[in-house]
Amino acid sequence: MVPIHEHAGSVTFAVKVHPRAKKDAITGEIGDALKVSLTAPPLEGRANEACIEFLANLLKVPRSSVTIASGLTGRNKVIRVATLSAEEVKARLTV
Repeated sequence: MVPIHEHAGSVTFAVKVHPRAKKDAITGEIGDALKVSLTAPPLEGRANEACIEFLANLLKVPRSSVTIASGLTGRNKVIRVATLSAEEVKARLTV
């Protein structure tokens, strides 16, 4: 399981995004990051929006609770999720 860091009122974890995949899915881990495949292309922020939408649905939180804390222009990103604890995120990512 990737490291999940708890902060005041939110948690963060690393992801590596693979755009233009066949389907939206978590496809494994790369080092300390979760590997996320997305069908959206990496143009005009579409992959970022798809990443936020996918993780919000997966974690069962409102879309506004998921943000990209760093890595807006690259494949390696840090995702911040408000309103959930580290244990809740771990449980929802492994199901």
